[in-house]
Amino acid sequence: MNNIWRLSGLVAATMLLVSCGLFSDKDKELEPKELSKLHNSLNVKRIWHTKLGGAAEYLMVGLRPATDGNNIFAASYDGKVTALTPANGKSVWKVNLDVELSAGPGVGEGVVVLATKDGHIITLDARTGAERWRRYVGGETLAQPLVKGENVIVQSIDNRLQALSLFDGKRRWELEQSMPALTMRGASSPLLVGPRVIAGFDNGRLLGVNAETGDIEWDSMLSLPSGRSDLDRLADVDGAIAVVGQDVYAAGYQGRIASVAAESGQILWSRDISTHVGVAADWNSVYTTQSGGEIIAMGRNNGEEIWRNDDLLRRDPTLPVPFHTTVAVGDFEGYLHFFSSIDGAAVARLSQGGKAISSRPLAVANSLYVQSDDGTLAAYTVVQDRSKRKAPDISKTADGS
Repeated sequence: MNNIWRLSGLVAATMLLVSCGLFSDKDKELEPKELSKLHNSLNVKRIWHTKLGGAAEYLMVGLRPATDGNNIFAASYDGKVTALTPANGKSVWKVNLDVELSAGPGVGEGVVVLATKDGHIITLDARTGAERWRRYVGGETLAQPLVKGENVIVQSIDNRLQALSLFDGKRRWELEQSMPALTMRGASSPLLVGPRVIAGFDNGRLLGVNAETGDIEWDSMLSLPSGRSDLDRLADVDGAIAVVGQDVYAAGYQGRIASVAAESGQILWSRDISTHVGVAADWNSVYTTQSGGEIIAMGRNNGEEIWRNDDLLRRDPTLPVPFHTTVAVGDFEGYLHFFSSIDGAAVARLSQGGKAISSRPLAVANSLYVQSDDGTLAAYTVVQDRSKRKAPDISKTADGS
């Protein structure tokens, strides 16, 4: 935890120097890029919004909506967990856990799983919200728990990966990776690909782990720590990991984005791009947000750059999420941006209320669910333009009779 505060202190000191005017006029270029005027060419409409609970501004927690295919589940920092109907946002159930939440929900196998700030994992019944069990795992979790089969997989910020029993929370296995002297606040969420859990760690490694035994089946170095200072040697794999078929896509901070074979860990291709938000992918492309704020699309099969957009420089954009024919991105002022997945052109922009959006949106079919740091959840859809022309009345004859 001291490492986290050290890094936070460096950031705070830099901000203080800027506010005191100790930098030259050239450093005004470090300010967030102003948004240009945009005429929306894609008709994106907000269909509902709701207040989940208390705000989590500047806390960098891992709270984002999830779905089991029937309902949308979301949670707020102050312990409120809600199940909602996707079409209209009406509450199916809502519970107050009276704890500070740090990550989740993870959803699957009929349960909803949350992580608390003090290191507990809480499991609720997905139909009713009733608590099934809670278990202390020894450290704060910022990664969305993975629920699959008989396991609840949890990754904590102290570089530990644990499998808990779905039925009672007892630990089934645990593995631990070496901890660097300095790390960023965050953790990638583990994914299941076939029989393996894919997980990234703060030492720059991506592991393929047997889901039943916890044995490491392969180990790939994504971001090799280099440099003299602890800050230079930051190599965390903290961002989102994407999977398409048997191909895994992941990224390390101050390292590279890579395509990795899920069966062997073999690196298929890699590109030197630094990002802390990770990667997203569809069948054609891989998307990321570079550390400075540029949105980048690369070919999924070869990693070659397709397009790059710098509209959101220094605006703390989220990971781009494929949605419809676009990628959706939130920013620090609460704007939701849509860029063409073909060429990166801006096609729409909406405001969700002025508070930061720091967690990536959730795309489900033709709906997009976005959670702001103030505890608001909103749903959006693309409205298809329909011709206003009326069909001719073929019941009439040529002379109008």
